[in-house]
Amino acid sequence: MTPRERFMAALDGRPLTGRVPHFELVFFLTMEAFGRVHPLHRSYTQWDQMSRAEQELQLRDMAEIFILTARRYEHSAIFIHPPLANEADHLRLVDEVRRQSGDEFFLMMHGDATWSIPSGGQMTDFCVRLVEEPQAMKDQARRRVDDALARGERFRRHGGLDGWALCSDYCFNTGPFMSPAMFDDFVTPYLADLIRGYREQGWYVIKHTDGNIMPILDRLLLGGPHALHSLDPQGGVDIAELKRRVGHRVGLIGNVNCGLLDTGTDEQCVESARYALRHGMRGGRYIFSTSNCIYTGMALRRYELILNVWRREGNYPA
Repeated sequence: MTPRERFMAALDGRPLTGRVPHFELVFFLTMEAFGRVHPLHRSYTQWDQMSRAEQELQLRDMAEIFILTARRYEHSAIFIHPPLANEADHLRLVDEVRRQSGDEFFLMMHGDATWSIPSGGQMTDFCVRLVEEPQAMKDQARRRVDDALARGERFRRHGGLDGWALCSDYCFNTGPFMSPAMFDDFVTPYLADLIRGYREQGWYVIKHTDGNIMPILDRLLLGGPHALHSLDPQGGVDIAELKRRVGHRVGLIGNVNCGLLDTGTDEQCVESARYALRHGMRGGRYIFSTSNCIYTGMALRRYELILNVWRREGNYPA
């Protein structure tokens, strides 16, 4: 099986032998790993002034970095995060990744449209609008979902992608930004409709959010996502508990503690990876991952340390 096929098998809940699939939502340490600047760390202010040939060279370089990362660190999937604003350029980048890698990897992009935790500069205005203009906020939420599904249909007709990662964050470490009741007003029905709509179009759907998701866990599953990511232990999310509660309904991705990769000991990092594998692998439907991403400033050595645990211990019997 190709890495892509193994990733889809895990999302479908089909039995696997051999290595547990692995991927990271983002791998930012491309300078340390390859001596190359990550696409999101570059400036593209002159993109529209480039010739078509110059743009193609840039797209080729972006695709190469995504594929280099996936091959070196044995990722089964690539989350394509284009730094460009134009949808046509997104499609060109998807095409370039496929051209260079064929069907080797599962390809996804960010496809969420639901309200997330606003930035600090927008938080006050956002909260005021929830209270003073609730219907307008709901109407806007509906339009955002409709627009996302229309985009999903355009991408489906174009081909190349396999699915969407829904990356709106809802939770702090202490719990959801909105109360469960407000979440039901402004997010739950729209998230469910978005997931169902994508699935009707034939996509795989992975729902990402950091933090303590436990108070809204059942709400995240109403639309039937194929998997949840990132299962944040810094937010008190325990993969063993999730496996007991919902492991029969949804795939699980993550739970290796990113905080420990920065501030813990090697022994703590190893134990976190081991714990995630031990509980995630039971019954299948697990994809090995950190609880966020391989972000700027993390020691590459620490990521390679947990990968060694995965290589040794993340293997299903024949």
